[in-house]
Amino acid sequence: MHFLIRLSHKLLRQSTYLLLINTVLLVAVSSTAAYLLEPDTFGNWFNAMWWVMTTIATVGYGDYYPVTPAGKGLAMLLYVFGIGLLSLLIGKIIDAAAELQRRRGSGKLKYGGQGHIIVINWSTKTKLAVEEILSSSSQADILIIDHGEKHPFDHPRVHFVSGDAASEDVLEQASITTASSAIIFADGSIDDSSLVDGKSLLIASSVERAAPNVHTTVEIMLEKHIPSFRHVQVNDFILSHDAVSRLAVRSALGEGNNDLIHQLLSRQHGYEVIEVNIEPGWSTYREAFDALLKQGATLIADRSDMGINSRLDDAIPEDARLYVLADPLRYFPTKNR
Repeated sequence: MHFLIRLSHKLLRQSTYLLLINTVLLVAVSSTAAYLLEPDTFGNWFNAMWWVMTTIATVGYGDYYPVTPAGKGLAMLLYVFGIGLLSLLIGKIIDAAAELQRRRGSGKLKYGGQGHIIVINWSTKTKLAVEEILSSSSQADILIIDHGEKHPFDHPRVHFVSGDAASEDVLEQASITTASSAIIFADGSIDDSSLVDGKSLLIASSVERAAPNVHTTVEIMLEKHIPSFRHVQVNDFILSHDAVSRLAVRSALGEGNNDLIHQLLSRQHGYEVIEVNIEPGWSTYREAFDALLKQGATLIADRSDMGINSRLDDAIPEDARLYVLADPLRYFPTKNR
């Protein structure tokens, strides 16, 4: 009995990989022994292995069974050691899967994908941004970086890393170098707007240093801090509450504008502003405008230039990026969807 207790304790301390090797060895050795002891009963080695597997798995079909005392002795050993070893292995595998899920939920796993979108600092605005990305036709994964210890958004395409986004280790865990873009939201746990922007600036600097090719967008609380963010090569920035304030003013000055603007801001319904591929046959904005109009899309801008419709006969420059207003449910040649 003391020997069995010591053996069980030793097995419990073994790794899953070592238990798997021992289980495979037990099956192989037992199958060989069963076939050598009773070759007439099993006929071949595979049938002996079949009997060993059904025995230690407690299935016991009864199509093969030992008839000699030696074979029955082997079966009794399998009852004691084989069933216990396989049960222990299955338990270890279940525990490993549960631990993996726990680590995923607590943000301790390294993300191994690429082309994902990183959103930093969880808040209500972050939640809306994640839902907006998921509602789009983009299939990119989303990775959230936040100080919290629990996954804030349970979805198969949404991953989580817990920690300080300004830390190189956390950014590496989030695979920042293989990401397509990063969105840095203001930290809602800080009351002072200057301190909020200071933290966002530190994170943006860390992101740009670790992955300068990743497109970075930052939410800024105070307009006077914009030059500092330009200095760290942030690609785009948005002033917090700026859009809300403008919508409120427009609503006061002209009722009925908000539904139109809401459609443009959201991918979930209505028309969208979308970048389109430039076809080889388009040499002027007019040619692009006419061709897109036939597909149900209206050309509105080249990059940030929204005045191109007043000069449609101008040639389309080589570095042009054309944007249209269109229904996303209708077909037209789109880019970055």
